[in-house]
Amino acid sequence: MAGEPLVLIVEDEPAQREVLAYNIRAEGYAVMAAGAGDEALVMVRETPPDVIVLDWMLPNVSGIEVCRQLKASDETRKIPVIMLSARSEEVDRVRGLETGADDYVVKPYSVAELLARLRTQLRRTRPASVGEHLTFEDILLDMEEHRVYRAGQQVSLGPTEFRLLTAFMERPGRVWSREQLLDRVWGRDIYVDSRTVDVHVGRLRKALKAAHGEGDPIRTVRGAGYALG
Repeated sequence: MAGEPLVLIVEDEPAQREVLAYNIRAEGYAVMAAGAGDEALVMVRETPPDVIVLDWMLPNVSGIEVCRQLKASDETRKIPVIMLSARSEEVDRVRGLETGADDYVVKPYSVAELLARLRTQLRRTRPASVGEHLTFEDILLDMEEHRVYRAGQQVSLGPTEFRLLTAFMERPGRVWSREQLLDRVWGRDIYVDSRTVDVHVGRLRKALKAAHGEGDPIRTVRGAGYALG
């Protein structure tokens, strides 16, 4: 499904990595995987994930150092990091969290527990993916019923316009480039001309204005892309 949350697994044990990837995909999420810290840092820069599941003990660059570098950069510091570690001592847990990890899971862990922690982090960064209602000014987006309302009036949207609005409403104020919207809405493995984004943004604007009569909530940022609000 285009636009599903993307989880990066950073784990040097191939068997562990495969089990994690299988279970996370079974939840309906897209998965990238890295076996080393330096590889993970490159992948995050090229394709920023929605959540990172990061093992503490990694070759070359440790999980702690990967986390420190991610949280030190303005571009990546908001990506939630769930640290996995066999270190159960409180001092290690504190060290992991002080480095910037958003959660800390001690090995051995149950997959169900890890998936629950994953959903908690996604609730912050991709609330629509866990069935949340999204609101912005007079717009309400109901993920469970797949309906949109503006000023109390139901808005008729096609599937692509619905996914576009979801992306905008998950990050109000964020300026999305056309390429970022193509990745999020159409999917990373599908080739679509970037001008297609303009067409669908135009349709979304028209539908939102039709429900309200005036007021275009989507802003065009010249040379950069689009933003909500």
